Amino acid sequence: MSFAGDLEHLPIVDVIQLLHSTRKTGTLCLKSQKGESQLVFNDGYIVSANHVQNNVRIGQILVEMSAITPEHLEEALQRQERDGTGRKPLIATLIEGGQIDRQVAFAGLETLIEMTIVEVLTWNSGTFALDVDATVTSDEYRYFPEILKQEIQLNTQNILMDALRIYDEKMRDGTLGEGAFLATHDFEATEQNGIITADVLGLDDLDKLDKKIPDVFLGLKEYDVSEIHRQRIREAVPDLPPDDQNRLFTLLREYSDETPSASPATDSPAPPLAVIVFSNDPFITHIVSTVCRHEGLFVFSTDDATNLDPIVDQSLAKELVPLLVIDAPLEADGPFSPGEIQDLLLRKREKYPHIVILQLVAPRDCEFPLLALQAGVRSVLARPVRGKQHALFVENSAKFLKTFQLTLQKNYVSSDQRILRCFKDCICELDSQRSLPEMAFVVLTFASAMFERTLTLVVRENQLIAEKGFGIRGDKSSGATEAMLFNVPLGEPSVFQDVLKSGRYFYGQCNDAVLSTHLHARIGTPHSPKMMLMPIKALGRVIALIYGDFGDMAGSPLQIDLLDIAARHAGLLLDNSLYRKRYLASAQKSNQNTPQS
Repeated sequence: MSFAGDLEHLPIVDVIQLLHSTRKTGTLCLKSQKGESQLVFNDGYIVSANHVQNNVRIGQILVEMSAITPEHLEEALQRQERDGTGRKPLIATLIEGGQIDRQVAFAGLETLIEMTIVEVLTWNSGTFALDVDATVTSDEYRYFPEILKQEIQLNTQNILMDALRIYDEKMRDGTLGEGAFLATHDFEATEQNGIITADVLGLDDLDKLDKKIPDVFLGLKEYDVSEIHRQRIREAVPDLPPDDQNRLFTLLREYSDETPSASPATDSPAPPLAVIVFSNDPFITHIVSTVCRHEGLFVFSTDDATNLDPIVDQSLAKELVPLLVIDAPLEADGPFSPGEIQDLLLRKREKYPHIVILQLVAPRDCEFPLLALQAGVRSVLARPVRGKQHALFVENSAKFLKTFQLTLQKNYVSSDQRILRCFKDCICELDSQRSLPEMAFVVLTFASAMFERTLTLVVRENQLIAEKGFGIRGDKSSGATEAMLFNVPLGEPSVFQDVLKSGRYFYGQCNDAVLSTHLHARIGTPHSPKMMLMPIKALGRVIALIYGDFGDMAGSPLQIDLLDIAARHAGLLLDNSLYRKRYLASAQKSNQNTPQS
């Protein structure tokens, strides 16, 4: 297995494009509650496929295309049945009978691949795995004519685009169902399978195809997490006593059955992690992926170092934070030897200076952790290693699962990255708002990412009215408070008066008497005298202030200019909304005053 992940984290279209751009060869197995489908790639191009549950087949497609009649299909199927085990592929039979030519066979192949892709586009959950060994030695490739491979390769991108077009049309028309798009007909009941391979096409040496092509695909089965846990345990430690296997299974089931752990409270939602596992150990890959899914994180795995850069680039393009997990160097030679792993760490740190890397090591390895830390990894974790002491393997597995879970719950996003993301969210959210209360709340929410306590103060004649806030009556992670509705008088000179008159924000230490007497007396005096007042203006006049302080915390450097930009953007949107209302009111009044002819 060289590349695996979850469809809800990386949609099938992205998977296909990634495999095409990296020119992968292998069978892409897609699994979900709806069943299984496979797409076969050769040098990055789709060369065959089988539709989910085999309910769309090549004979059916040819009838739908009006390439053959149901009578022609029935006749070919009866001929196959008479030939028994020596029968030729269906399309070989149809070509020999003169019902279709090679061009029609190509069109049927493309249609079935399109229908397979359209079907899996509806899958919102499930898994994908590229098996690079499934097709290399398969008989189907030895029977594929070179001209057929070239034809398919030339049209691979078109197949994907046509599938997306069909999908969009069905979404638009409301005809996109839960299952297949074409109904299964009884006359296809005797067709062998739905795989578009030499067994179906048979366009090379038709008379010589006298042996059965083996089916390289797995049978359909229900996606069972428990059975997958047991299978991985049996494969990893086949000599583990039954009691220890059950302990290990129970441990893994706990990470499958429990709800995701509550992440530590943060000032604002951090960009989600994309955990990328580099390992050739199926058991380590499985338990790491199990913990990641338990924590609700994106997870991908590969045993091919050339896959890492495309996956990291794909994660960054989706605004995810890549977290690279490198397996322990347990081999003397090859990609998982100490020298190769150290070189890999240095290359990744050079290409992606900000990437977070976790290095796994053997429990008693005291040398490589130092080399890994010198190469720039964030943390070193001891992983379980199979040995003669079975109970110790189970115990180490339990420790690793818990340690890895706690490691994932750390915040791997810098403060600057977090604030920039919040700023982007704020600007996007402002563009969808129209009223002052809505826009003020968006700016207030952004301010709460920088300050422990924030409060909206609405300007009303000679006073300020306290509205919603964060962190005023509890921790800010509990959400916004209701409108507090106390007032701050504006009759005396104060920092509030200065901001209202100048229209510019204030950020710094302040011992203003009005501030302490009328605001801090109601919400509590902060530990640090450093505070902020950010004006929101409309039509050149300040109509609200956003107050912020650090509560019980010490002050820290902030990107106040970003908050100023957000407040100014809100003011421009308010101006635009007010001018629009005035224009519409004027136009309506003008129409009312215009005499009817």
